[in-house]
Amino acid sequence: MTAPDFHVAGLGNALVDVLAHADDDFLIAHGIEKGAMTLVDEAHATRVYSALGPTVQVSGGSLANATAGLASLGGKAAFIGKVRDDQLGMAFSHDIRALGVSFKTAAATQGPATGRCLIVVTPDAQRSMTTYLGAAQDLTPEDVDPETISRAAITFLEGYLWDPPGAKQAFVKAAKIAHDANRQVALTLSDSFCVDRYRTEFRQLVADEVDILFANEAEIMSLYEVDTFDAALQIVSGQAPVAALTRSAAGSVIVVNGEIHVVDAEMPTALVDTTGAGDQFAAGFLYGWATGRSPVDCARIGSICAAEVIAHMGPRPETSLADLVAARGL
Repeated sequence: MTAPDFHVAGLGNALVDVLAHADDDFLIAHGIEKGAMTLVDEAHATRVYSALGPTVQVSGGSLANATAGLASLGGKAAFIGKVRDDQLGMAFSHDIRALGVSFKTAAATQGPATGRCLIVVTPDAQRSMTTYLGAAQDLTPEDVDPETISRAAITFLEGYLWDPPGAKQAFVKAAKIAHDANRQVALTLSDSFCVDRYRTEFRQLVADEVDILFANEAEIMSLYEVDTFDAALQIVSGQAPVAALTRSAAGSVIVVNGEIHVVDAEMPTALVDTTGAGDQFAAGFLYGWATGRSPVDCARIGSICAAEVIAHMGPRPETSLADLVAARGL
């Protein structure tokens, strides 16, 4: 098997994140579920945006954020996602390429506008998301570049995108290309609402296609419909070769072929905004995995990356993750 050119190739929603501070009353007034992601149409997204105070805009999307983190670690990443040939689409394309991430997906010339995610950060640092997917949901199998996937050590799939039929087919195509090339496939469950909608399909995907599974405590319990984390842990141990399960301040639990590793969280310098914490944990873990680190060191790298992004507004690192990891001897 030839050495990969990319550590990770990610397939996910190409979105522009719009972040703002607000209180719980704002969430209630606009029907936003706290701590979750709610899909809306363009008109609804426009109404919420108009009611927000000052905002920070940054190119986002869960898997795009993860590839940005991987680039900050010094890794090589590619991203596959759909934008429209509009102002936001051009901004997204510029931003991700400027980080050194390979992004070759052709922009749509018609149809919905580039997607955006309105992220309301409350005083407790929780983020609640109102998302208009727009062009992102129009990803198709034709957008999956076989050369990119076969050249990546790990193909990373985003649970948020497991909704449109075309994107679902794109995932299946990418997983097949990766496995045919003797590469690995990773999946993030993304959000409990995704699991609730597609539990049976996700269980099948984990059992049949996924080599590395990412989930937080709520997501993995929802996937297997159990009331305790320990019960979910026992089930996933026999389903996925590798499972990286995050538990916020309680750290993470990593399962590799049934062997369990408990890893402490890295404490952030400040608790400002949890947006992107899971994405950056995944970036750090996958970078470690692709470069041959131990499961514990992979989780430690992931925790360092998550702690960096929690300490400021926005879902992408503002400090070199490579420097932070090196400073901790990793």
